Amino acid sequence: MAFPYDNISEIFSWLPTKAIYKFTSCNKLLSKFPEEPYFALKQAQNALLRDDTCFFIQHDTVQWYNSEIELHPLSQHNELSCGVSNDVLLFLSKHTNVISSSNGLILCRLASEPNKLEFFIVNPATQWWLPIPIPEHLHVYQNLRIGFECDSKGCMVFVFDASDRGWCSNLDYKVHLYKDGEWKTREERFFTGGRNLIFDNLVYYNGAIHIISDCFSYISYKPYIVSYNFTNGESRMLSVPTEATKNSDYHDCKMRIFKWGKVNSSSESICLVRLRNYEFTVWALVKYESGLWKRVLKVGVEAMGLMEEDPTITGFVVLNGDVLVFATKKKIYGYDLSNEKYTRIQEI
Repeated sequence: MAFPYDNISEIFSWLPTKAIYKFTSCNKLLSKFPEEPYFALKQAQNALLRDDTCFFIQHDTVQWYNSEIELHPLSQHNELSCGVSNDVLLFLSKHTNVISSSNGLILCRLASEPNKLEFFIVNPATQWWLPIPIPEHLHVYQNLRIGFECDSKGCMVFVFDASDRGWCSNLDYKVHLYKDGEWKTREERFFTGGRNLIFDNLVYYNGAIHIISDCFSYISYKPYIVSYNFTNGESRMLSVPTEATKNSDYHDCKMRIFKWGKVNSSSESICLVRLRNYEFTVWALVKYESGLWKRVLKVGVEAMGLMEEDPTITGFVVLNGDVLVFATKKKIYGYDLSNEKYTRIQEI
């Protein structure tokens, strides 16, 4: 009994990356799947229902130049399940700058030709890529603030234009929806508030994008989170926990927001992570409408089990809604946030 091609494509889109590669390499019919946009997006959307097993790291670089990209397993048990080929990593390292990532897809800029402004979405698992057309008037890359989100409804690219002279708290912005294949300009300008926003730390939740502000001491405004709902055009300011604002203007204080909890679960929300003086503090947003936060972790890196002397923490992120991953200049570590009792970090 033969199965329809569409049914086979649907079934195979649920397979792990390793299995997809094995089947496509030994069957001519199946080898066409990774080249199809529908399959690549479907595979990424199905991955939403599974935890990430690996993650990418790009070394610090100026945004319009390329640099080495590394793939790391989230734990030693996942080392053989990543399935992304070395050819993909080599291509991304040599020719692109990774701007953002979301649920297994990567938004890149072509960096091997600095004079060209070209963006595209890549599915590293299927080696599929999709060019994103850029409106002609958005030609100065340094003035653009870009975000990217992929969920069960499709892919969205957000471009905020900061080309006005001097500093401006109202930005023009456009949204590119993959299913529509075109840019849509919003009538309202995006209000950033009195601080600069960290656009490379964008979280899409509850139908809205959320962006946290910086926490530098140059103005008196306390740090905050801006949200904007593209469906109804509503925007609002979310306060961060009062405890998080204490000494937040110190030079060693960093605050970022990430997705919290599992997708489509009752615990799904946003978390705020603060790093200061070698200490991580994590809050979860438990009541979205009222802006109520709950502290779920406060622990120093030594108590986590970090043995490095005078470590320099270069970055951190929350993956799968419950794993804190942070990097030093020497190594990468993971810390389980779902355990009620403090656990020990694991070197990744």
